[in-house]
Amino acid sequence: MPLSVLLLSLCQALLITGNSLLIPVSPIIGASLAPSPTWSTAPVATQWLGLMCATVPASLIMARLGRRRGFMLGHLVGLVGVAVACEALVNESFWRFMLATWLIGIGIGFGQLYRFAATEVAPLQHRDRAIGLVMGGGVLAAFLGPWLANTSRALGETPFLVSFLGLGALYVLALLVLTIVRLPPPEKTHESGIPRPLIQVLRQPAFIVAVLAATVGYGVMNVAMTATPLAMTAAGHDFAHIATTIQWHVLAMFLPSFFTGHLSARFGARSMIVLGCLLLVASAMVAQVTHSIAGFYTGLVLLGLGWNFTFLPATGLLTESYRPADKARTQAANEFLVFSTVAATALLAGPLVSEFGWAYLNALLIPLSLLPIMALIWQRLASRAARPHIGG
Repeated sequence: MPLSVLLLSLCQALLITGNSLLIPVSPIIGASLAPSPTWSTAPVATQWLGLMCATVPASLIMARLGRRRGFMLGHLVGLVGVAVACEALVNESFWRFMLATWLIGIGIGFGQLYRFAATEVAPLQHRDRAIGLVMGGGVLAAFLGPWLANTSRALGETPFLVSFLGLGALYVLALLVLTIVRLPPPEKTHESGIPRPLIQVLRQPAFIVAVLAATVGYGVMNVAMTATPLAMTAAGHDFAHIATTIQWHVLAMFLPSFFTGHLSARFGARSMIVLGCLLLVASAMVAQVTHSIAGFYTGLVLLGLGWNFTFLPATGLLTESYRPADKARTQAANEFLVFSTVAATALLAGPLVSEFGWAYLNALLIPLSLLPIMALIWQRLASRAARPHIGG
């Protein structure tokens, strides 16, 4: 595996460490600054909104300027967001904190393309392994992010201020790593040619399944994950237990990445997506049984595994749906569809868990988790119906 893939994995680890730091912190800050409890997860939603806003520009910028410059630009925007967040915390401004998380989300949106960059520097036969290795960088984030959140929240006079200073340090470190990563120029990764009409690409079965699996996997995972700190606080669990729960959740999200690519190559991406959907259903079922710490641990671990087995195979499946000339627009369309849904789920998480409770919220996620399986069954039936029948 090329050294560039390992360095991209490190950059992804630093990015996800920042994400896992924000997961337990942002809803609690939102709850303390928001004008009402229903706005408590709004800063999380604006983070995902920023990510959604970055999806299309990030792909097009990298097609023009190259991956390295695009990633560096994203981290610089993230640093501006960190500065705004620190100012908002000091002055207790809810609206400026939302602006800060939006800017941080833009930076994260650029970083989401690390997994596609890995496929461009790895040999074709190792494509799935390269995706898994880069996403596996989140294992470091599983330990470092929640630990930073838990240890830094009470440092200084302003709660969580040091947490965001630590986030800024992670972005600076990622910038330094990017200076030594060797990535191919855009003319090699985005070949010239006549691209197909975008609607033709979007109508392909592989694209439809890939986007639906990624959207459902990420959306279901995000709404439950975003609501977890609020649900655990309402159940009487302290912040240390919340941070540990998020830690195990993030570990479950990324640890399987080291072998998900191998499993996808052996059993097929579609089979892995079915398994991921069933794990998402199992996570929601646990929430119907218990609100204990063990219940939250178990549910969030299953949630992380379900995300991994839907999102990563969907990424590999997506790369089969476009030609080099279609790459930038297809990736942009995928990222926009996935993360616009994620932004909406983050906004809904607060009102749903505040009004209806943790169990009801998870009950709503069960039918949503089954949508990719239903799409796969429909496609298989349609494929069989389209085959010519040879009669005697």
